[in-house]
Parts: sequence; C-alpha cells; structure tokens
Amino acid sequence: MDSGWPRQPQRSGRPAPQERPARRERTAAPEQPGSPERPAPEQRPARSARPARGASTRRPAALPSTSRPSAALPSTSRPSAARPSATRDVLTLVALPLIAALALPAAFAGGGTRRWFGGRSEGQRAEAQAAKDAAAAAFYELDTAQRDLRISIETITAVDDSPAARRAVADFGALGRRIDEASQKYITAVDAHDLDRDELEASVAVRARTELVAAKDELVRVKADLDRFEQSLAPLLGKAETQLARLAPAVERARQALLAASNALDAVRRTGLKADDLAARLAALGPELTKLNQGAGQHGVPETVERAERVSREAAAVASEAERLPERAAEIDHRLVSLRTRAQALTTRAGQVEPVLSELRRRFSAACWQDLQQVPDQAAENVRQAEAKLREARAAREAQRWPDATSLLTTVRALLNGTDEAVSAAGDRLRRLNAVQKDPQQEIDRTRFAIRDAQRLAMSGRTTPEPRHARPLDDSVGRLDRAVATLEGRHPDYWHFLTETEAVRQTVAHVVAQIREERGGA
Repeated sequence: MDSGWPRQPQRSGRPAPQERPARRERTAAPEQPGSPERPAPEQRPARSARPARGASTRRPAALPSTSRPSAALPSTSRPSAARPSATRDVLTLVALPLIAALALPAAFAGGGTRRWFGGRSEGQRAEAQAAKDAAAAAFYELDTAQRDLRISIETITAVDDSPAARRAVADFGALGRRIDEASQKYITAVDAHDLDRDELEASVAVRARTELVAAKDELVRVKADLDRFEQSLAPLLGKAETQLARLAPAVERARQALLAASNALDAVRRTGLKADDLAARLAALGPELTKLNQGAGQHGVPETVERAERVSREAAAVASEAERLPERAAEIDHRLVSLRTRAQALTTRAGQVEPVLSELRRRFSAACWQDLQQVPDQAAENVRQAEAKLREARAAREAQRWPDATSLLTTVRALLNGTDEAVSAAGDRLRRLNAVQKDPQQEIDRTRFAIRDAQRLAMSGRTTPEPRHARPLDDSVGRLDRAVATLEGRHPDYWHFLTETEAVRQTVAHVVAQIREERGGA
C-alpha cells in the first residue's frame, strides 16, 4: 500500500533477474602449475548495458573477486566495447547519493506536501503568524484586565451609591462596548484567514498580517484606556475596600457580642435573678441578627456595617448590665436600708425646727424668720412621701424590677435632700443672726475689704479704671453703706443686712473675674 512517502532507492546485492549476467564458464582443462587461469575472451560473460533504475550498481557476486591476483584478469584482456559501460556504472554510483539527499527533506516535511523553498510566500506566512500571535497576546491581556476591573466595579457598587460611583459604572459600560468591538475585530481577522493552509498565497498572507496588526493595535489602545480608567478608580476603590474590610469583622463582633450577652443572662439566672428587662432587650436584637445573616448583598455594605456596630453596642450593654446585676441588686438593698435610716433621722431633726423658730420669733424681727414658718410641716410631708416611695422601691426590688426600684430610690433621695436643707436652714439662720447681732462690724469689714481689693486690681497699670469695671464697684460701695444704715433703730433687720452684704461680695467677685479674664486673654 502506498503510504504517501517518496520511495527510497533500493539497495540490493543482486541485479534484477532479467539483468543478471551469465556466469562465466570455467575451462575444463586442468590448471598448470605456476600459470594463472586465462579464460578465452569469447567465453567472458556479457555485461549489461545499464542497470535498471533502482537496482544496485555493485558487481554481481558471481563475477571474479577483486581479491584475486591482478594477473588473473589483466586489463588488456578486456574488450574495448566494455569501457563505456563501466563509465556509466561509476556515474550512477556518484549520482544516487545526490538524489537521495534531495529527496530526504521532502520525506520528513509532514508528508511531503509543503514546499520548503517557497520563497516570498513562506516569509509572508511567517510574518502573518507572528502578527497573529501578538494579537492573541494583546487579546488575552485585555480580557484579563477587563475581568479584574469588573471585580473592582462590583466592589464599588456594593459599597458606594454616590454620584461618582454611578458615573464610574457608566464609564465602565462604555469601555466594555469598546472592548467588545475591538475583540470582535480581532476574532473576525483570525477567522478570515487560515495561515496553516497549503499553498498560501503571498497576497493573502500580507492581507492577513495587515488586519491582525490593526486588530492588535486597537486592542492595545483599548487596554491603555482601561488602565487609565482603573487608575482613576483608586479613591473610590480604596474607600470601598476599607468598608469591605470592616464588614466581616463588624458582623463577627456583633455575633460574639450577642453570644456573650446570652451567656451573661444565663449566668445571672442561675443565681436566682430573673433579669426579664434585659432578656426582652436581647430578644429585640433577634431580627437584627437575621438581617446580618442575610448578608450585605441583600441589605448593602454600609447598612450592614452600621447594623452590626449597633447590635454590638446594644448587646455589649446588655451583657455589661447582666454582669453587674448581682452587684446592682446588692447596691439597691444597701440604698434601701440607708435611705430608710436617713428618713428616720430627718423625722427626728424636723421635730427640732419648732424650738428654733420659737427663738427666732422671740429675739428677731418677723423679716428674719417669716420664710421659715413652713419648714416643720414641709419636712414632715417630705419624710412621709419618702417613706412611701421606699415601700414601693422595696416591692420593685422583690419583683426584680430593677429600673423601677432604681427610679424610686432616686426620688426618695431627692425628697430627703430637700428636707435636710430646709431643716438645716433654720438652725443656720439662728446661728448667723446671733453672730451679726453680737458684732456686725466683722461682716462690714469683710465686705469693704473685698471692694477695696477689686478696686486696686481695676487700677493696676492704669491711671483711670475702665468704666465697665468702676461703675459696679462704685454701686457696691453705696449698697454696702445703705445696708449698714438698716442696722440703726430698735429692731434692726439683721437678715436683710446679711443678704445685702452677701450680694455685694458676689458682685465684686464677678468684676474681679471679668478683669482677670480680659487681662489674661490680652
């Protein structure tokens, strides 16, 4: 069967049967000693005129060997007609290796169908193939860059909904259309020309190279525009990546905070405390956890991060209060005992207000004690309300309504503080009135010293004081003089005198603070 390969010259040790020469007949005469055998010329076998094509040109094995002595077959004994045949044999032996050398490359060139010496067409084929490879590389780079940039755009849109982000998405869509056009141009150029086809014409190769180079250049230009667009996205992408980097940790912190709050509530309940309000607050975070589990793809990255941070704060607050709940319960118990003891003490002190008022009435004018007439009744009422609130706080503590118990205890404390101030005011009034009645000059000197000190400060570094400083100080001097004048008479109003001197000192202190502030700022 013909395999398609060129036939190689046959090398055989024997000629074709029809070309085999007749064997040389030996003479029947016995050999003479010392004389070589000499066949008759007419008995020498006839040579074939030319060996058949493809047959070996070696001598037949039946011919006399060249190892015999040269005297056995002298060259002078050959007929002259055999010399041209010998010359042709030598030429055939020389030509056969040249023919084989020319045939071997064709035999190993892929079936012998492509020309190896195509000249200009083969060069154009190589250039077109190089252009095709370059275009393929450019197409691959552009496709890779587009895929990477698409991931960046998706990252931005998942986080940012600003006008800049929407504009970036629109610009990427326009670039995508340009990329599709350039890619289609490249694919069309590749499909239009089969560069592996046999007998490719030079003009076809040139046209293919031109189209492929143009497609490659377009791909490179679009790739450059894509790179510049990617650089312009750096601020938006950095912001988006920052928020995405916060997303997973924020969600995980929220889950861990919820778990810690739940564990803290379980620990508190094992001590016998109910903590129903904390349990209700923790249950309210359940829907938020569901939204966190649904992911940022459904609710958006910024909203999910914000929700996770809010859940973390609220769950941490629940856990903290749950951990402090045993301590809080002990603190409420202590405050209940302490406020009850204080209420009882105020009841005793309120009973002492009446004797103080009696002494004030007996020794001083009505203006000195008239505002204290309601202190005993008001103290008794405040103590009664405080004791009622204490009972309610005790009930709230037993029911483990911790916020209610805390609120009631705060109200009790405010009532007792007001009562304490009113009861103390009566005794303090009597003490101050006794002091000023005994020696009013001490209060006068104290006030005048404050005025003079402020005046020296106002004149420091100046020849004349500032009017806004001098006027209130001058008014304070006149006000003090009028207060001193009220002490004259049979029943002086000592309480009015004390309130006036105190008001003067406050005015002077305000002027001093103003001067120091202005000079300190300068």
